[in-house]
Amino acid sequence: MNFKRISFYLSLFCFPVSFLSFINILYASYFDFFLSINTYFITLLISFSLGLCLLFFGKDSEKNINFIEQLTLIICTYVLISILISIPFYLSNYQVTFLDSIFESISGLTGTGFTIFKDIKYLDPTLILWRSSSQWIGGLFFLFFLLIIFSNKSFNYKMTNLTYSGENNFNSEDNIKDNLLRIFIIYSILSIVILSLLNLSGVRLFNSLNLSMTLISGGGFLPIGDLGKIISTNFQKIILIFSFIVSLVNFYLPFNIFNKNILIKDHREDFYLLMLSIIFCCLIYFNDYTGLDIIVSVTSSLANSGLTLMKSDNNLSLYFLLITIIGGSLISNTSGIKITRFYILLKITSLEIIKLISPNSIINKTIFGSDKKISEDHVKISFLIFISFFLSLFILSSFLVVDNIGFEKSFKLSILTLTNTVNSEMFNMQNLNFINLLTSSKISLILFMIIGKIELISFFLIFKKILFKD
Repeated sequence: MNFKRISFYLSLFCFPVSFLSFINILYASYFDFFLSINTYFITLLISFSLGLCLLFFGKDSEKNINFIEQLTLIICTYVLISILISIPFYLSNYQVTFLDSIFESISGLTGTGFTIFKDIKYLDPTLILWRSSSQWIGGLFFLFFLLIIFSNKSFNYKMTNLTYSGENNFNSEDNIKDNLLRIFIIYSILSIVILSLLNLSGVRLFNSLNLSMTLISGGGFLPIGDLGKIISTNFQKIILIFSFIVSLVNFYLPFNIFNKNILIKDHREDFYLLMLSIIFCCLIYFNDYTGLDIIVSVTSSLANSGLTLMKSDNNLSLYFLLITIIGGSLISNTSGIKITRFYILLKITSLEIIKLISPNSIINKTIFGSDKKISEDHVKISFLIFISFFLSLFILSSFLVVDNIGFEKSFKLSILTLTNTVNSEMFNMQNLNFINLLTSSKISLILFMIIGKIELISFFLIFKKILFKD
């Protein structure tokens, strides 16, 4: 494994943190929040210097890295960037320990939304903005990983080829740069659209800015403790639903919505997701729950955000947990097993049953009725992801049950961690105080928040490469 080549690309992820630090310095200067401005100067200096050092160390190396090195790069990125983002938390006046700072930053980068802060509304506004921007940059990085690295044809366990993934041409350095720029522009435009809509609906600008960065990344951080204090009118709820839909469907769908050929041919997964949302909403509707709050909760669950306007006295927490396990599109910031993988497993199972009953039957292995067919590799990967998810669930629950939070909460928290979903009132988990958890529990949550994003298979492949060098 060539760490020089990895360090070159790792350096490029440090500079966006420097840029965010600079933005916070400007914000703190403009609104006279000078008490914490030094922490962002320190973050700017460290991230920029470290980026230059890594760039200098790897600049003369070969830029073409193999898939295992790419996976190592992703894990190193989460570890290093979380340390850089943790600096303002650690140096703040809130006496946050180093482990809690890392916990908060990983929670932001992975879009999970777990927080060690109890009263968000009393935090320094610059720190609130820093939390939200950590989600935004984490969502952007994950889309880079998803479309540039996880589209590798040799180890395509994210199966991004089964849906629309842009031009998908990464044969040269120029093509990679063009695709990265395209992802950044689309992501930024969608963020600005959500920000503008929230602001036009009457949400104050500061809350709109923070909430837009949370929604586009499928995150769970809020600028204040209660979403209901930000979103109150029906128009604001509709915008919230729209934002969740944008984050749960294919990343490129909003820009292909007027292209009939691509829309019908390559976005069938998104239509199934929207149909599934309607079905889930109807099931709750006939359970005596009405209003836009239902749609908010269902779309939030599919988007793996977890933000809700429902109160903790609902009896549907298990129902919403099952929805979060499904997740959104293959190419989105969502986690979970994904509807496409469920579809593959269910279809292959039904086809095998049909073959037993009627051996001469013609077998249709297309996915969602498209021209793409289910291969043996797709079946194996889907089954492996399914098994690894529940294996991770068992392992994490075993660690958490040692803590004094009870079996039910340990199980729920494990699902939320692996689906990178915040512990909201929707799951009756809002009173969980992460700062009081055992050190072992926090470390386990940090590790499995990352696993929830990149899959347990990534670690297996890296360990295989290290233990069995070939």
